[in-house]
Amino acid sequence: MNIERAAVIGAGVMGAGIAAHIANTGISVVLLDVVPENATNRNQIAEQAIAKMLGTEPSPLMHPNNARLITPGNIEDDLGRLSEVDWIIEAVIENPAIKRSLYQKLDAVCHSNTLISSNTSTLPLSVLTLKQSNSFKRRFMITHFFNPPRYMRLLELVAPPDISPDLFDAVATFADLRLGKGCVTCKDTPGFIANRIGTFWIQTALIEAIASNLTVEQCDAAMNLFGIPKTGVFGLLDLVGLDLMPHVLTGFKQSLPVKDRLRAISAVPRLLTNMIEKGYTGRKGLGGFYRLKPDAVTKIKEAIDLQTGDYRPSEKFRIDGVSHRSEDLRQFLSGGEALNRYTWRVWSDTLSYAASLIPEIADDPLAVDTAMRLGYNWRFGPFELLDRLGADWFVERLQEKHQPIPYLLADRQSLYRTEQGILHCKNGERRYRPVRRPEGMLSLGDIKRRTEPLLENASASLWDIGDGIVCLEFHSKMNTLDPDSLSLIQQSIGVVRDNFEGMVIHNEAEHFSAGANLTLLAPALKRQDWDTVAQIVELGQQTYQALKYAPFPVVGAPSGLALGGGCEILLHCDALQAHAELYTGLVETGVGLVPGWGGCKELLRRWLSLPNRPGGPMPAISQAFETIALAKTSKSALLAKELLYLSEHDGITMNKDRLLADAKARVLTMIADYRPPEPYVYYLPGASGRTALEIAVRNLSLSGKASAYDREIAGQLAFVLSGGATDSLDPLSEQDILNLERQAFLHLVKQTGTAARLEHMLKTGKPLRN
Repeated sequence: MNIERAAVIGAGVMGAGIAAHIANTGISVVLLDVVPENATNRNQIAEQAIAKMLGTEPSPLMHPNNARLITPGNIEDDLGRLSEVDWIIEAVIENPAIKRSLYQKLDAVCHSNTLISSNTSTLPLSVLTLKQSNSFKRRFMITHFFNPPRYMRLLELVAPPDISPDLFDAVATFADLRLGKGCVTCKDTPGFIANRIGTFWIQTALIEAIASNLTVEQCDAAMNLFGIPKTGVFGLLDLVGLDLMPHVLTGFKQSLPVKDRLRAISAVPRLLTNMIEKGYTGRKGLGGFYRLKPDAVTKIKEAIDLQTGDYRPSEKFRIDGVSHRSEDLRQFLSGGEALNRYTWRVWSDTLSYAASLIPEIADDPLAVDTAMRLGYNWRFGPFELLDRLGADWFVERLQEKHQPIPYLLADRQSLYRTEQGILHCKNGERRYRPVRRPEGMLSLGDIKRRTEPLLENASASLWDIGDGIVCLEFHSKMNTLDPDSLSLIQQSIGVVRDNFEGMVIHNEAEHFSAGANLTLLAPALKRQDWDTVAQIVELGQQTYQALKYAPFPVVGAPSGLALGGGCEILLHCDALQAHAELYTGLVETGVGLVPGWGGCKELLRRWLSLPNRPGGPMPAISQAFETIALAKTSKSALLAKELLYLSEHDGITMNKDRLLADAKARVLTMIADYRPPEPYVYYLPGASGRTALEIAVRNLSLSGKASAYDREIAGQLAFVLSGGATDSLDPLSEQDILNLERQAFLHLVKQTGTAARLEHMLKTGKPLRN
């Protein structure tokens, strides 16, 4: 069975977001809600939800046109439309009676092979299916999405034992391949996996912070050390809404066993109650633990005092000298200061609680780790973090502190181990079982466990991934590119030419590459060592050209950010297989430069080569100019195609875990009779084209949309894209365009305006408009 039509009932933020993400797969989806009282438009709620999503940032839709695949309706008039859909997702209010009444109506109108699921995050199957027919129970399950559905990769699946296997497999396969979800099968327990552990962690962190007389900034900084996103605990509460916590805690108090540790700490702190009563419900309200000072002329960030409830100017708190390395984390947790003791209490309680829930909520730690990484964006799941700290060390410290030791940890053995190059995970019986990857999934991490790199330095590595294909991996900070990266690319070309058939450029980090490492450029700029800067530019140009004309196919497989030099390397690949969440662009103007490693050359070539484009070079030049000058970045892989960062023939993979396998498969299809591309010949207008572009920029400047230094940068970019001093009848080679790029780059890098932009970016991480 394949899912080709779907419906969502409940057009709130969550339901509408689920409908949008189903539309992102390219299939049609019906979105229904109730008819508002006295409404003249009976579809008002669903229609307004769709309209709102079109203006929401970050967008639930990967392309605005996907909204056309969502058909609005209402439950009273349009249930008949659901007779032909394959999957219905209920996302209405968490009221069992309302849900069960709806299910009876759906059971009457849907065909027998329609799977019906609930997006509930709190109600068990037994409550939802009470008094439902046996046939209904065989096609009903819980599919718990996380908000926002497009961006949060976790999907928790809870199914009754007698569900139709075909229906369950159809939904799980669709969620994996089409929605890009990491599907985790959960036991039918309160809060399932992620929210059970996540709520315990948040509540513990909040209670202990108040008791420890610490600031919210200190506590969030301490959590960040352990792979928690930048929001920390208090920023996360502000994001999801403080008013949600009392409802969640009450639900757990009512549903958990008396002796459960989460139930024992489920009382809502008085501070939280006071904040909610005053309208401080987080970002959606007047503010939360953090807020912007009311009535301030400039934006002043404030933080609440956990003892008094008063706001004060927020102060950044840094913890220096502590990395993600095991020894650093252990030393921090062992420290005697208040913040060290706080952090130990939060993590010791959270990790031991998670361990105590195996096998109650899941059969093994892998399911829990996956849920917390994909549902809460933790860098390490709780059991991965335990292994990082060392299970033996952790248990010994629990004993020292007279804290209970869960059965799973009592043997002091790691939760994961590698046997004969295969990852194994300990189950609830403390037996190790091999980790099975879904069919068609290839993990670079698994490859690293069973082999050594072909080449390696501090910034990059080359791996044999089988069938004559290698994977080039960047692994510097933010995967920024430096002379080491470029050197290993050049070495890799020689290794692949002599011993392999093709190459994938890919890594499993959050981001493909943030571009050139500006930190390495800073010392040369400070010394005004222009020769060194020129050498770095030339090295990048030569390396990317060598990659483009290598005698074997090269496929880029990016995900996340691919900016500046990271975008440029993708433009030099034969093909791309991109993750759907690709945010790529040539952003060099933000630091006062122009692309210098062939980005201008390649993007211009793509616009000039576009079929059915308007005649003459200027329309193509103008498009490339606008894209680069405005540092346009894609907000999805689909939108990257419109900017020509991806071609119409490049592939898109929805599930990030399948990206490497898809890219490898793409390379294998290109090997037979492969030939490098033919060098492109440019015919550009020269001075006349440059003048036309500069007039457009001057008009923007006069209207206040471009700064004085924007004009300087744009003038150099216009010089490159129009071909410099060429004539429209003179052919220009790729090397000619590279020479113009280098000339413009070296001109700009010597300017004080560029120095100011670079310094500001390195200091704040944000672009400067000067």
